[in-house]
Amino acid sequence: MKLSARLVAVAAVLATAACAPQTSGDSSSDKDEKTGTLRVWLFQEVSNKPKEQAVDTVLAEFEKAHKDTEVTVEYIPVETRAQRIKAAFNDPASAPDLIEYGNTDTAGYVKDGGLADLTEEFNAWDEARDTDPTARQSVTVDGRIYGAPYFVGVRALYYRTDVFDELGLDVPRTQAELIDTAKEIRAAKPELYGIAVGGAYTYGAMPFIWSHGGELATGKGGSYASAIDSAEAREGIEAYTSLFGDDNCPAAKCAGMTGNDTVTAFAAGKAAMAVGGDFSHAAVEAGAVKGKYAVVPLPGVEAGSIAPAFAGGNNLGVLKSTSHRTLAVDLMKRLASKKSQGALFEGMGFLPTFSDVRQQIAAKEAFVKPFVETLAADTKFVPASPAWAQIDSSQVLPTMFQEIVSGKKEVAAASADAARKMNDAFGSIG
Repeated sequence: MKLSARLVAVAAVLATAACAPQTSGDSSSDKDEKTGTLRVWLFQEVSNKPKEQAVDTVLAEFEKAHKDTEVTVEYIPVETRAQRIKAAFNDPASAPDLIEYGNTDTAGYVKDGGLADLTEEFNAWDEARDTDPTARQSVTVDGRIYGAPYFVGVRALYYRTDVFDELGLDVPRTQAELIDTAKEIRAAKPELYGIAVGGAYTYGAMPFIWSHGGELATGKGGSYASAIDSAEAREGIEAYTSLFGDDNCPAAKCAGMTGNDTVTAFAAGKAAMAVGGDFSHAAVEAGAVKGKYAVVPLPGVEAGSIAPAFAGGNNLGVLKSTSHRTLAVDLMKRLASKKSQGALFEGMGFLPTFSDVRQQIAAKEAFVKPFVETLAADTKFVPASPAWAQIDSSQVLPTMFQEIVSGKKEVAAASADAARKMNDAFGSIG
């Protein structure tokens, strides 16, 4: 039966993945079969059943529309996606036709020659016109489009309403007020972090850099240069790292904290504020602060402004090696459609990449509103360079923050070192 074939258990990562050879861009298939079996790799979520249900609905409609066609879906671990997907690029015979991938991986996968150029198909898709610009940017490399945005995630400011009421505090309207408020809370309630921050929380730190006018890098296409040591970026770094200390979040405890760690601390009632995502809502609701918190956009430098947020999320892409291109593109559009993304939000809480669908959801779900406002105000993305994966995995920015908060280096020296490492990575890709 087709239903039993859709879920393929993931028993182990392919043994050959870790030693996969260098990928190449000459594996495109000249076949475009209109029947047969399509293989799909999607990411395994912590609680995957709602995602499976949303996907199965799409598969049933797809198979009904395409007779003599079957789809098998394998849910793969996010942690091993790089090895699995790069190995697939090198072995077209066993590769899937369609994959889900992190939106920061786009440029690297394009350089590896694994993703099909879908510019014409995407632009001809009626629903594509409502895709928000940042989501569209996440599937674009050098002006060409390599997939469809699947969902988007952004971060905002979670705060404890009971603590703010008890201390008679106003919700911060600027980052300076945020810093002062965090330290005031810590002074009044030393058992709490005023705001939980992490030295390994890159995406929580980026809004501070961007709101001060800084950038991670400048350039476009295949040519980027680090800007993390600019005067504006250093102001943002100083603002973020000023939150590490005994007067808010002690460096000994907080320097190694990740984004998940900061959200966990907030959910457990150990912090009065945290920068968390729309995807953090379920975890906070399940914690000790349920019913005692609210969310607002993270403030920028000026009163009333919203700090630019990193536009995270995942995309769907068709492999260049597929022998079912037309079918794979059709399935991609169905999975990434407004209807499907709406179902994915209902089941998983993932925000749709379509502006109009998000507005409809925000009108019904109050917790979504500050995240939608953040998306509407301004979002940023990482450099569209294959080097970003190397910069990210090498922990260049976390190392910089940790050197500063530990007192090993001043902001100028640490940011200069980070810029050098970033430029080495940008230069290494040619």
